[in-house]
This record gives sequence, structure tokens and C-alpha cells, in this order.
Amino acid sequence: MHGKTVKPGSSVSLKKLDTRAPDAISEEDARQQFAEYAEELGELQELLYAAGTHSLLVVLQGMDTSGKDGTIKDVFREADPAGCRVASFKVPTPEELAHDFLWRVHKQTPERGQVVIFNRSHYEDVLAARVHDLAPKSVWSQRFDQINAFERLLTDNQTILVKCFLHISKDEQEERLLAREEETVKAWKLAVKDWQERDNWDKYQQAYQDVLRRCSTDHAFWHVIPADQKWFRNLAISEILVTELNQYRRDWQRKLDALSKTQLTALKDARQSGQIPARPGHQ
Repeated sequence: MHGKTVKPGSSVSLKKLDTRAPDAISEEDARQQFAEYAEELGELQELLYAAGTHSLLVVLQGMDTSGKDGTIKDVFREADPAGCRVASFKVPTPEELAHDFLWRVHKQTPERGQVVIFNRSHYEDVLAARVHDLAPKSVWSQRFDQINAFERLLTDNQTILVKCFLHISKDEQEERLLAREEETVKAWKLAVKDWQERDNWDKYQQAYQDVLRRCSTDHAFWHVIPADQKWFRNLAISEILVTELNQYRRDWQRKLDALSKTQLTALKDARQSGQIPARPGHQ
């Protein structure tokens, strides 16, 4: 599988992990394979929606410009909007600050049959809160175990949880920031703080390494995705999602086959009893 799955309890050095695709993979082949995965992901999302026994939560984290928005747009291009939505987490409101840090997050988790993508997530409370001293270490250090317990609660209740860290290089980030300045139509995406945050690059890398080490569990692995090249990022994430969801395909299909038989029998009985009109040519 493309990308690196972090084993529970293992240490991660982001400096040692590639941010680019392996040389053996060509862009042309990757794009073709991604198109196939995207189509299959659309089929699997339809099965998940119709069966209504599970939900899917996709957590996307990464440095500024790592491609979270692009991932959502590309990877979920075949998804039915009726069963798929995006949740983002900005600066907490006064009401949210008056509750525990997971209160606002839990409200955004998917109901059964639904797909929700977190564009940034509850992990900001052990990342930005740590880097910018928004909470003392005595507070944010406890949140790793609290997050693990929260995610265990979700997976124990039929939520399929997929967590992806979009791993880009500092040089690639600089190129993307400069490119945004050239795209005047998308200048609204720019902010002074995007450049200022680069001063905290090493602090964020350390914080992410601790997240990957402390919060990759048997029920919710972290996947590190080389994200310097968008075409490879899309391939890696779509492959992970399709592989994960395919484990449930047979059960979903079995339930839907049984439901189809029940519905057809009900229609037949209703026609025979005159509750609904007979089918043309079958009187």
C-alpha cells in the first residue's frame, strides 16, 4: 500500500520519510489507477449509505498548503453529496471553550450511512495549542489518551476511522505559497500568518511526530502520505480508503440483497391485494 501506516507505539521521524512518490511509480500510471479507485470509492460509499450499518470518518491533517482541500475535492469526486459532508474546526467559540475540547468535535461525527471528512480536527488541540502555548503542557499532554478513548468510542460504535497526515517538505510549502501569490483569483486563500507559521516548522514537526506515536492505535492507525505531488497523494489516500471499505463490502451487499427481496415481496403482495396497480402487461 502506498504511504506509511504507523504501527501502534512506534516512533516516527518525519525527516526520514519521503514527501515524494517512489521513482518506480509514473504519474501516468498513478493517475489511471487513481481514476479506478475514485470510481470504486463512489460505489463503496453508495453501499455504505444504503446499508446504514456503518459510518466513515476521514481525518485529514497537515501543514499549511499540504493539500487538504484538494484531497477532498479530488478523492471524493465520485461521492454522492447526499451522504458526504466536510467539517472544519476554526477558533473555538465562547460556548465551545466552556466545554471539554472534544465537545464540538463529537457533534460533527457521522451518523450511520454517512461519510464525514474532517479538514483539520480534534488534533489541533495537541498541535496548534502546543506550538502556540494556548494550553499548558499539563493540559495538552493529557489529551493524547483522551483522544484515543474518544476514537475507541467511535470505532466501537461502527464508525470506520481513517486518519491521514499529508506530509510535505518545507521547500514544497514555500513553492505553493509563492504560487498562490501569482493566482490573484485565489488571493483570498492567502494570509500573512501562512508565512509566519513557517517559523514554527520544526515545532510542528515535533508535535506531529508525537501525535503519530501516541495516537496510532489498533483501532485507528495513522497513515503518513507523501504529498509533494498531488497525483500521488490522491492515489495513496484513495487506495487506503478503498482497501479499508472493501472489508465491509460483502456484509453491506448481503444486507441490501436481503432488503431487496423483502421489498419485492412486499410489492408483489400489495399488487395481488389490490393496494397498488398491477404492472402493465401483468394483469
